[in-house]
Amino acid sequence: MSTNPKHLHAASEEAGTRAGQDAALPRELLAVAREAAAAGAAVLAERGRGRVATDTKSADGDWVTDFDRRAETAVREVIAAARPNDAISGEEYGRTDPASPSGYRWSIDPLDGTANFVRGIVYYCTSVAVFGPLGDAAEQKALAPAAAKQKPGASAGHTLAADGAAMDAGTHAWLAAAINAPALGTEYYAAAGDGAWLVDSTQPTGSVAGRGGRAMRAQRLHGAHKDAEGKLLATGFGYDADRRQFQVGALLGLMPSFANVRRIGSAALDLCLVADGTLDGYAEYGTQEFDWAAGALIVAETGLPVLRPRTDPGWQAAGHLDFDALPSEQAEATVVKPAKQVKK
Repeated sequence: MSTNPKHLHAASEEAGTRAGQDAALPRELLAVAREAAAAGAAVLAERGRGRVATDTKSADGDWVTDFDRRAETAVREVIAAARPNDAISGEEYGRTDPASPSGYRWSIDPLDGTANFVRGIVYYCTSVAVFGPLGDAAEQKALAPAAAKQKPGASAGHTLAADGAAMDAGTHAWLAAAINAPALGTEYYAAAGDGAWLVDSTQPTGSVAGRGGRAMRAQRLHGAHKDAEGKLLATGFGYDADRRQFQVGALLGLMPSFANVRRIGSAALDLCLVADGTLDGYAEYGTQEFDWAAGALIVAETGLPVLRPRTDPGWQAAGHLDFDALPSEQAEATVVKPAKQVKK
C-alpha cells in the first residue's frame, strides 16, 4: 500500500493552518453535528429489551433495522434545518444534494454497530461528521457562486481520492465530528483545531444545585502513551469469507507489536477508544466513509496519526501502529494454480 506521508492527517493538518481561516466555522459546524448525533442517539435509546427485528442487506449478519432508518431521518432533519445548502451522505438513504450546494458534505452513520444493537450489546452509536473547504468567511462567500453552479454530486471532495487530494492541497478538511453512544452514556466530539473531547454521563463532576441532577464536564482526550505496556489493537471483519481471510492474515502481521486484540463491533467507537486511550491502535480494511469519518477526526485532534483510505476498499487506521505493515489486498486475489500437464 502507499505510505505517502500526506495520507497521515494529524491534528495540525485537520485544523487547516492556512492564514485567515475563520476559526468560528468548525465550532458552528460542531454545534450542528452534536445536535444531529444526539437526535439519532435519542432514537436508538428507545430500544427495549430482547432482540430487535432486522432486514438483511448484503449478507447474513449485515443487518438494517427500523431504528437505523428512523435515526438517519432524525439526523438528516437536524442538518437540513441548520444547513439547507449542504450535501448529506448517509448509510441508509445515500447522498442528497441541494439545489444550491455550499460545498460542505455531511457523512452520517445513524447506527454504527447494528449487530451489537440487534443483540443487545452496548457498543453502538450515531456518528456525524462534515467535510468542506477551508478559509475565512469572506473566502467562503466568494466560493459560493462557483459551488452553486456545480451539478449535484459534482462538489469538491466527493470521492475518497478527491478528498485526500484536497486535504493534501490544504483547501479542504474534515471540520467537525460528533459520536453519541446512548447505551454507554458517552459523547465524543471534535472541531478542527479545538482538540477532541469526551462527555461521560456515568462520571459526574458535581450536583446541579436545586435540580437534583448531575453536572458533567467535557474531558479533553490525548490518547494512550506511545510506550505503554500491554498494547491493545482493535479491528473488525467483513461479511465476505475471502475478505475475512485477508483481514485475519493482515492482523497476524500486526500482532507482534501488540499484547492482544479487541473486536468491539463499531468502527466509530473503536476510533473513540483510541482517542481516549482505552485502546492503543485500530486498523480495519474495507470500511465505508460513514464508519470512520467522525472517529478519524476525533483521533486526529488528539495528536495521534490517522490513515484514511484513498480507495474503496482501503485501510483505515489510527493510533500507535506501523502503517507500513498494512498489506495490499492484492495478496488476497493472488492464487497460484498448478500448471496444466500436457499429455504426450
